[in-house]
Amino acid sequence: MVQKKINKIKQLGNIINTPNDPSSAILEKVNNPHNDELYVARFSVPEFTSLCPVTGQPDFANIIIDYIPKKYLLESKSFKLFMQSFRNHGAFHEDVTLYIAKRIVKEVKPVWLRIAGYFYPRGGIPIDVFWQTDNPPKKVWIPENSIQVYKGRN
Repeated sequence: MVQKKINKIKQLGNIINTPNDPSSAILEKVNNPHNDELYVARFSVPEFTSLCPVTGQPDFANIIIDYIPKKYLLESKSFKLFMQSFRNHGAFHEDVTLYIAKRIVKEVKPVWLRIAGYFYPRGGIPIDVFWQTDNPPKKVWIPENSIQVYKGRN
């Protein structure tokens, strides 16, 4: 059954150029072979980049996404290309973080999703952005989603 859905994937196994912007990026999904279980899948993007929409200067972040899949899993190559599409895209940190989360929710319709965007300082101020769809189910283990708060050089 999973094989049928995988055959419909357009990006996995093919040479694909990075999309020019997030709105043109395609997020693909595959059937969840364990849709009768509650579990957390985590995507970490420790070298995320986007651009400041005003100055055009690069913004760097560590993005962590935890989600509890339902019927579908987020296909990882399409996710990688989606995240790379922000490289030349101008948007504020809050917009970037929520856009990523809402696109994933729209595509995979998870039971629950949480995103944390830990942006590195520009102008001396780190900005961290957090969002989740709802309270997670009680009977699932959710790992900590924290990194050390930026303290400058120690």
